[in-house]
Amino acid sequence: MPIQLYDSLERKLKPLAPSHPDGVYRFYNCGPTVYAPAHIGNFRTFVVNDVLRRLLELEFPGKVKHVRNLTDVDDKTIKRARDEGRSLAEVTQQWTDKFHADCDALNCLRPHVEPTATGHIKEQVDMIDVLMKKGNAYRAADGSVYFKVSSFDGYGRLSRVKERELQVGSALSHKSQAVDADEKEDATDFALWKAHKAEDGANSWDSPWGPGRPGWHIECSAMSKKHLGDTIDLHTGGEDLLFPHHENEIAQSECCNGALFAHHWYHSKHLLVDGAKMSKSLGNLYTLDDLKAKGFSPMALRYALLAGHPRKQLNFTLDGLHAAESALKTLREFRASLPHAGAAHKTFGHVLSELHNDLNTPGAFGAIFTIINRKSGEVDLESFDRVMFALGLDLKPVEAIKTDVPAAITALADKRWAAKTAKDWAAADALRKEITAAGWNMKDAKDGYTLEPLKK
Repeated sequence: MPIQLYDSLERKLKPLAPSHPDGVYRFYNCGPTVYAPAHIGNFRTFVVNDVLRRLLELEFPGKVKHVRNLTDVDDKTIKRARDEGRSLAEVTQQWTDKFHADCDALNCLRPHVEPTATGHIKEQVDMIDVLMKKGNAYRAADGSVYFKVSSFDGYGRLSRVKERELQVGSALSHKSQAVDADEKEDATDFALWKAHKAEDGANSWDSPWGPGRPGWHIECSAMSKKHLGDTIDLHTGGEDLLFPHHENEIAQSECCNGALFAHHWYHSKHLLVDGAKMSKSLGNLYTLDDLKAKGFSPMALRYALLAGHPRKQLNFTLDGLHAAESALKTLREFRASLPHAGAAHKTFGHVLSELHNDLNTPGAFGAIFTIINRKSGEVDLESFDRVMFALGLDLKPVEAIKTDVPAAITALADKRWAAKTAKDWAAADALRKEITAAGWNMKDAKDGYTLEPLKK
């Protein structure tokens, strides 16, 4: 069964297959902006893409080329460097290293090529130059260069943006303008090259239009073109990138290259945390380190991020992480019981079929546990490990990650639990406030409680 994946452009399931004569499957996905640690919402997208990469490796062994970029120059990275009094390179290297460490912990395969925006200035300048010569871009008075959206008839076909939605004053127009200056001819136009400003400091490169830096959108088009060619087989990312980023990529790439940019587009949905949008103000924005501090393993996070269908919103909870740890324990025990030889892969064929059917990860988990609960003797280690590879689940035993709770906090928590059990609500509330003031969160369960450090 070929891999069938929903195409965001055509709004239907389509099979994945190489389109080039060399048989190499060309796969590009947007990477992080390296100015801070990636959060679990970011990692949902990266883990989903990793499962897709693994399926492609199984489907087209030795014939997959995966490129994922790193955005290492933009407003956020420059601001972080300025605020910390460090060079842009120092800041972005720190957070690139952290991103790689987190990806490794989550068992994500490294891309075959991981280009950076600062490492591809020439390619971006060359692409902008072509767009200028073709009449798809113009230089503003301040030296910035903008793409003329009206020059591309196909603009909006990915996001289904209507003409009226792009008018000045609309939410989409404001979103597009948020990263641009006021020098452009039309509100819908977007920056290809940003003229140097004082706040950019030393972060500037030469160009035919004066010193400056590339806009955000052009980097993916330029790096994709260099490493994968004018036309790629698959482009992926989170749904937040669909407009304007991916819409802009299509416009500038197809105008520059005179060819279809991507045969297939795939977008995963946002992550909710405890039923709400993740944000610092709500205290529900988690990084991998935050969850490790609470005692959870990276594999539990990976499992939890795959527990919901990638094209549906996933409500992430700590209870879901506990369930993931329990499921992983069951999988480890089942693996330990398997013989090293036996039936072929057919027993787990249904699991792979679920993954081939629009990356149905919850369906795959359901099929796995149906087999485990059936206690069939037909399953062998090789076929089981093939499925674990596809899901990226590393079942090696891991040491428990423990958070040391001070004895004084435990004593307060015991007193509060006793007060709650005795229905002394006033005392219980007062003790909870003491625990919170000391930097800890006491979470009640049916038969006890857990203590977690509050996020700083």
